[in-house]
Amino acid sequence: MDYAPRIVDAELTAMLAGLPAIAIDGPKAVGKTATASRRAASVIELDDPDQLILLQADRERLARLPKPVLLDEWQLYPTVWDTVRRNVDHDSRPGQYLLAGSATPTKAPTHSGAGRIVHLRMRPMAFSERGITPPTVSLGQLLSGSSPIVTGESAVTLVDYASEITRSGFPAIRLQPESYRSETLDGYLAAIVEHDFPDAGYTVRRPASLRAWLAAYAAASSTTASYDSIIRAATPGDSAKPSRSTAQDYREVLAKLWVLDQVPGWLPSRNRLSGLGQAPKHQLADPALAARLLRVSADALISQADIGPPELRDGPLLGALFESLVTLSVRAYAQASGASVHHLRTHRGDHEVDLIVERPDGRVLALEVKLSGTVDDKDTRHLRWLAKEIGPDLVDSAVITTGKVAYRRPDGIAVIPLALLGP
Repeated sequence: MDYAPRIVDAELTAMLAGLPAIAIDGPKAVGKTATASRRAASVIELDDPDQLILLQADRERLARLPKPVLLDEWQLYPTVWDTVRRNVDHDSRPGQYLLAGSATPTKAPTHSGAGRIVHLRMRPMAFSERGITPPTVSLGQLLSGSSPIVTGESAVTLVDYASEITRSGFPAIRLQPESYRSETLDGYLAAIVEHDFPDAGYTVRRPASLRAWLAAYAAASSTTASYDSIIRAATPGDSAKPSRSTAQDYREVLAKLWVLDQVPGWLPSRNRLSGLGQAPKHQLADPALAARLLRVSADALISQADIGPPELRDGPLLGALFESLVTLSVRAYAQASGASVHHLRTHRGDHEVDLIVERPDGRVLALEVKLSGTVDDKDTRHLRWLAKEIGPDLVDSAVITTGKVAYRRPDGIAVIPLALLGP
């Protein structure tokens, strides 16, 4: 399979030029090994029993191998983390070690690696990485505060967006024929329950309960629904519901597997904006996982009529999953600019902004997500409210849509189809 360039390629290249060891974190099948191995001179696959035994017998061989050395699935042998840290203590030249892991190890290494091993997050493919249409608007430029020109046209339709939601951002899965893609996603989810949880040190006594909780969590995508409400929605029968402590265990393990990717509430430090909620907005690593857990296909979300516009079959769910796709993409673009992603919601719920992209200096880009292709004043009211509240700390604002054209409104707010947004 040909390698599809990723946004983290440039990040990883820059880090290798200045840092001795980088740990690439992300869920299984996200492409960590493919990306890291293109830069590695030596590869040790720790899910291979023979290679694991060889390393256990002679850990000092790491220092002798050609650099960079890739330690794939390092969490299966956490001791290697401490070995890398000690080696870096003795030789801190850049570009020596890459550690790729799809889970946080059950037994933490003795040392954190702070100052020696730097983490790099890798997520499923952002929209611009999928090669559908070239982006014309840079999130990095929006973050710069220079009020860049916003322009471009996209041929991507609402039907296309629904297809991309269910097609997946996992590189190998999205290239499969549609008939096999669903089976592969089912297998991915089954492996989480049957293998990844036990490997993480947690015995799933009732797999059906975990599957039901995952489906309920998927149904809460792009919301701040309480965890109690997710538990209540998990199964129709009280006797089958997971307990609160069990659900907490589910969340902790799924977070360690990088399957949950919640968006934290924004708590600004540079201004007097108060009364903000802290509840996270729920997201799975890939909206295709949410769609598969809910057993919805692209056709179940929207259908293309022979004549006239497409028919929305489940508009609210499509809207939530479209926001998931936007969030996945914005996180990849923001990371490339050294920014973090949050959401804003006041305690009373009278003001919400879907995504807040915060620069290291505390200034922000505010983004609303709109399933429609058109934007009116009602869709921008929260962005205008935020501009009044934080003034110059707001560097720019935009509405991300499924429309055809990117432009700026007379009030300066940008309107950008997702397909035209890039890093």
